[in-house]
Order: sequence, then structure tokens, then C-alpha cells
Amino acid sequence: MKMLLYLLFFLGGLYSLICYLLYFFQEHLIFFPQKLAIDHTFNFDGDFEEKYFHVDEETTIHALYFFAQNPKGVILYFHGNAGSLEDWGGVADGFVKLNYDVLISDFRGFGKSTGKISELGLYQDAQMLYDVLLENIDASKITVLGRSLGTGVAVDLVSKNKVKRLILETPFSSFADLAQSRFKIIPVKVLLKYSFPNKDKLKKVNCPVHILHGTNDQVIPYSHARKLKSDLKSGWTFTNIKSGNHNNLSLFQEYWNRIESILK
Repeated sequence: MKMLLYLLFFLGGLYSLICYLLYFFQEHLIFFPQKLAIDHTFNFDGDFEEKYFHVDEETTIHALYFFAQNPKGVILYFHGNAGSLEDWGGVADGFVKLNYDVLISDFRGFGKSTGKISELGLYQDAQMLYDVLLENIDASKITVLGRSLGTGVAVDLVSKNKVKRLILETPFSSFADLAQSRFKIIPVKVLLKYSFPNKDKLKKVNCPVHILHGTNDQVIPYSHARKLKSDLKSGWTFTNIKSGNHNNLSLFQEYWNRIESILK
């Protein structure tokens, strides 16, 4: 009996320790930023320039603006939870070839961006970037594209503002649901500081929404896309890329055929 009590105390302590670590160190489990030196030089093809947006004394958002020759509009792009613009800047090329400018930024703490990351902070930074675009571009010319974790930022922004369209690549229905599925015996939804409730916020979106998801996605399962698909409104589209995984949709011609169709 005594050994059983010891075992129960040990397991209870271990469970509490896991919950403690998940709560206080969750940013390290969610975000995997690559830091870049302030003098880092980018070597992307085409015409682009670096931009810095001062948020507050601790936070500066670094972005790249890629120019198309005869732009039909601009794509405000929110990337995934790892890397930096050194990795992500290359995604702009395909959209520039379709005659769209692209503004893509690094999250706080990624690349050359500074500041402490938080869900609210990510929303505020996205709103700032949108407001900057509005200074020279009409809302009817702005397309917002979110990929992976960036879909949570994109959906929140579009739920509060007017844009031409919203494109979601490998989205989750809710980040809290995704995290809970990874840690089934832990009360993740109670401990998690990041919810990104895409499914709920999409109900407030009034522009066309286009969802693209790979059927073999092992990071954000295809089932999340199906949950979002169930709420599609008239004019919204859903495209499944057969055999596509989380990181290779842009390698499929079907992906670019769909993107080109959406942007026409």
C-alpha cells in the first residue's frame, strides 16, 4: 500500500511538472524562430525592399515588400511558426509572377523583428501592417494569405477589416483543438495562452475565403480543413491537394492552378 501511495504521489508530481512546463514554456513548443543579424543581406530574385515598422519601445516588425511590374493588388502574407524571412521570402516569387505585390513580415522575435511574442501582439502587428497598406492601396486590392500558424493571424485580421479575399493554406480549425489533440491527457485548453479560434472567427468574415490543404498533412491534419469546409459560404472554395503534406503544397501544379484561378 505504501509503495502504491509513493507511486501515486510520484505520478501526480510528474503530471503537475508537465503542466507547469507546458504553461510557462509553451512559446518554446509553439514558435521556432530563426534570428537574423540586423545587417543580414537577402538574395531573392526580383525587386524588393526591406521595411521596418516601429510598434513600441521594445517591438519593431521587419518585413520585405516584393514588387510586381504591373500589380493587380497586394498580398499580405503571414507565414508559419518557424524560420525567418530568409526562408519565407522565397514564397513571394510565385505570386509576383502572377502580378501581385507581396508584403511578408517576420513575427516578433523572428528574423530581424524584435519584441515579446503573444497572441494579442500578433493581432496588433497584423492590424498595423494592414493599416500601412491602406495608406496607399484600397482595401479592394488587398488579399490576405495565411499559412499554417499564420492562418490564425490572417483570420483574425480579416474578421475585423475589409479585404478583397482571404486565402488559408494548411489551416487549423482552432489552435487550442490542435494542441489538445497532441496532449490528450493534459488540460491543454486551460493552460494554453494561444487559442487562434479560426472556425469561430470565420463566421465574421465577409469576403471570399479560399482554403487549400494537403490530404497527407501530418502537422495540421486534414480533418481540421474538413471542419472549416463544413461552414463554407457561397463563393468560398475548398481545394484538397491529394498526397500533399504540410510543407510541399507549392510543389504541386494543382496548387498554382488554384491560386491563379483565385487571383484572377
